[in-house]
Amino acid sequence: MSTRTITVTTPSGDVPLTITESGAGGRPVLLLHGGAGPDSVTGFGDALAGRFPFRVLSPVYPGFSGTARPGWLDSMGTLAGVLGGLLEDLGLTDVIVAGSSVGGWVAAELALAAPERVGRLVLIDPAGLDSADHPIADFFSLTPDQLADLSWANPKGHRIDPAAMPEAQRAILLGNREALLAYGGRSMADPGLAARLGGITAPTLVIWGEADRIVTPGYGKEYAAAIPGAVFRMVPAAGHLPQLENPGAVLQLFGELVTAAGYQ
Repeated sequence: MSTRTITVTTPSGDVPLTITESGAGGRPVLLLHGGAGPDSVTGFGDALAGRFPFRVLSPVYPGFSGTARPGWLDSMGTLAGVLGGLLEDLGLTDVIVAGSSVGGWVAAELALAAPERVGRLVLIDPAGLDSADHPIADFFSLTPDQLADLSWANPKGHRIDPAAMPEAQRAILLGNREALLAYGGRSMADPGLAARLGGITAPTLVIWGEADRIVTPGYGKEYAAAIPGAVFRMVPAAGHLPQLENPGAVLQLFGELVTAAGYQ
């Protein structure tokens, strides 16, 4: 695993992106983290690169992990535009774009913004859909204990106490939260997303933790139904972050994707 910074040039300005890369080569995978930050996918990226012939790239969104976020970078759409620029600068096409939580939302936006770059789409408990029948939990009103209870099939071992953290770590958590609010808004949903999801052309796999109570499996089925041809698969013994709570099951689903796509 290696880390480097790539500067993406956009019409609004240059954006430095910190990228963690795993795998010696093979099919490119853009692995996008959620509001929990890059730690929510980094280990899983290593597992993907170790199991399959993948080159896994995991960017840190500007504003997360203590990085700077320009003021104009204030929506999932603008973030997807930067990531599309990253793929263009790297000359990558037929990319497997996989995203967890709000990273799934960004992945969907990227598939719409740069369809020529996205070969396959994997959405893991994504946010972004505005559902009247299955509303998203009000993330910004939850205490850390409440968030753990809703996020994990087994919250034991996943609870955090910000008051017990070093000041630098608390500052990063606060910065992550502020960046998440800037990108997704308080509702973590876009009323226009459902209609736009119908424009996704990449073959799509929607993965859901059966114990997710941040965005429920009913929400997930609604999400998948909005994407033409999307396949919905449930992961047992997992909540909002199945790639952390039951990584073996998620790796198995990636294996089925590899087989179906004929990747070598």
